[in-house]
Amino acid sequence: MKKRLILFLIIILNLIFNPISDLPAHAAITPLNPNPGTRERLTLEQLQQRINSPIISEGVRTIDLRELVIDLTPSNAEFRDRFYPLLQNQLNRSGTPIALDLSYSIIQGDFAGNELGLRAPLYGEAFLPLFSEQERSQLQRDRTRLARLSQLSRSLLGVPPNQVEITLFQEPIKLVHTHFMGEVHFNHSFFLNRVEAMGAIFDKLADWSDARFSKLSSFAGANFVAEARFQGSIFFQDIRFNQGLFQGTANFKASRFEGSGNFNQVQFNQGSNFTRSQWNRNADFSGCHWENTALFDRAKFAEALFLTETAFRNLASFRETAFNQSINFREASLRDRVAFSDTTFANSASINVAGLRFDSESARITGDPGQIGKKLSLPSLPGNETLLRQLVRNFRQQEQIADANQMEYLTENLRQENLFHQLIKININTASRHQLLKLGLSENQADAIIRNQEERIFGSLSEVLNLPEIDLATYIQLRDRAVAGEPLSLPGWLRSAIHWLGLSALLLLTRYGTSFWLIFGVGLVAIAYFSILFWFVDRYRRILPKPIIPTAFETTWMLSSSLGLTSIGLFAIIRTSSEPLLTLTCLGILIIPIPTLLIIILYKKGRYHNLIDSSYFVEDTGMRQLRLAIGRLPIIPRFPTMRERYLPLLWNRRWSWLNYYDFSLNNLLKFGFNDIRLRDEHLPGIISSLVWYQWTLGLLYLSLLLWTLSRTIPGLNLLIYLK
Repeated sequence: MKKRLILFLIIILNLIFNPISDLPAHAAITPLNPNPGTRERLTLEQLQQRINSPIISEGVRTIDLRELVIDLTPSNAEFRDRFYPLLQNQLNRSGTPIALDLSYSIIQGDFAGNELGLRAPLYGEAFLPLFSEQERSQLQRDRTRLARLSQLSRSLLGVPPNQVEITLFQEPIKLVHTHFMGEVHFNHSFFLNRVEAMGAIFDKLADWSDARFSKLSSFAGANFVAEARFQGSIFFQDIRFNQGLFQGTANFKASRFEGSGNFNQVQFNQGSNFTRSQWNRNADFSGCHWENTALFDRAKFAEALFLTETAFRNLASFRETAFNQSINFREASLRDRVAFSDTTFANSASINVAGLRFDSESARITGDPGQIGKKLSLPSLPGNETLLRQLVRNFRQQEQIADANQMEYLTENLRQENLFHQLIKININTASRHQLLKLGLSENQADAIIRNQEERIFGSLSEVLNLPEIDLATYIQLRDRAVAGEPLSLPGWLRSAIHWLGLSALLLLTRYGTSFWLIFGVGLVAIAYFSILFWFVDRYRRILPKPIIPTAFETTWMLSSSLGLTSIGLFAIIRTSSEPLLTLTCLGILIIPIPTLLIIILYKKGRYHNLIDSSYFVEDTGMRQLRLAIGRLPIIPRFPTMRERYLPLLWNRRWSWLNYYDFSLNNLLKFGFNDIRLRDEHLPGIISSLVWYQWTLGLLYLSLLLWTLSRTIPGLNLLIYLK
């Protein structure tokens, strides 16, 4: 009775001083014995003694084989042959599973870890209660896959299927700073509890292929000198490989990560293969260094992929990979190609390349033409100007004109945002104390910035963090409401405002010369609008005393054709513009207010002039042909004989409404089928102003159209085009 009471008290005290917790941090792990040379060589007697006297570690009975030299080489065959059966029998004793702790030990010779677990047939039902619902589902998928492979093998080769077994480990396996001098085999193992291998060293092949990790496991700081084989493995919870070193090949082909995968600050000296891997949570490769190829072909990322401050010294391939969320390439370094060919991106997915560096002439980003450029994103222009120029050159060298234009559009879009912030946000270099307080700063913080204004100006907003009174939370608060830079005088502010307006118009109407269909859609809407405007002004003169109005037939055709052209133009704008409503607003500001005002004045004053029943528009009756009219003015020459050549439009023809479209084509696109102009006598000045306004817009529109064509069609020779 006393012995039981003493044992109970020991267990309680151990639970108090060694509570069950998450895996310890890699940085906090220190050897029990700092002098590895004093490790004791394990004998059969000591092994038997430690098996019979397990310790309590984190509330679990554990076989303590720490800080030992375990010789499993062929020269010590007697010990090796007894080592596995003794451990296997004790680890899997019915009803009392025991953990194994090999931390800080040196394992000489090959280590067959899969000989230590509980052998169970893959198709048996006896061990199913040990698995969770998710693990049972995976087990069923494994059975289905192996059944198909066995059937294929039998049908093709005539080989009967073998009885497939898996190895079960019910309690934790601790390999903290364990040094394996031979090969390690844990393939086809199912770990129902943790695997702790922080700081472990694997001198030769480490085979964990087709393993299943049910709980949070860690290989943080592990050193894989030779090949690390995790092919086909599944991690049901988070897995940590952070600060690890893969000196040999890292094979994670067809692996699945149900939890997050942490590969932060890992060094890959040889090739790494993550082909067909699946990541259902975040994948963190921040700070990794790849000295050789990194293959992620046909992988699937359900959440974010972090490649922050990663260095690629060789090819990084993401061919046929699927991304559901964003990829973070912030501050990454490239010396070779990063390939995104045939990659699938979700609508919300993008590639953040802020601070990306091209560190060699062979460094470049490749992808599907017309797609990859749209997925590259940057948060701001300052600090990324050089990168954007490199991206433009990157795509132009590959003759991906659409992607190069997209980078130029992104550059100017960021420039427009930067100008807008300079115009409306408070500049902390000129802000008064009252303005700083309105930004949410405390009095001490506002006084610190005022004192700094007297000494020097802030070159960027992040420099406020150099002040001891400003913390990170305050900087984040300021970032959305203030800017830092050279103070703007009133003339400087006006120049910036004009620059912002012009740049905004270019972005909204042409995507900065990168979208022909956008500027084409804008032109269709403008042509339809001005055509019906001139038709209305010319045909609806008066109702009394004698009506001068168009026929119902002409009205129907004019309205329906105008609606059709407008619909086509709107469709093109909606499909190609990143901000369709703003594009239509910008277009409306240009074509609606001034013409509407002129028409209101015209009908308010009325028309009482000669030739009231004749069209204001005349056509050249000498010839009918498709002609360019770039230098043509919208009014007939003053020479008297020209009135004999130019005759008024015919109103009594069923096709007469087409002349108004022809006139708008002449004014906006500078070509048409007939030379149609304004007459030079008995013409209201308001109508003349309206025509000259459209003609002026036409010059601007034609310039934008030719500029866009020159940027979107490689090798276009504008001089030949104009001839």
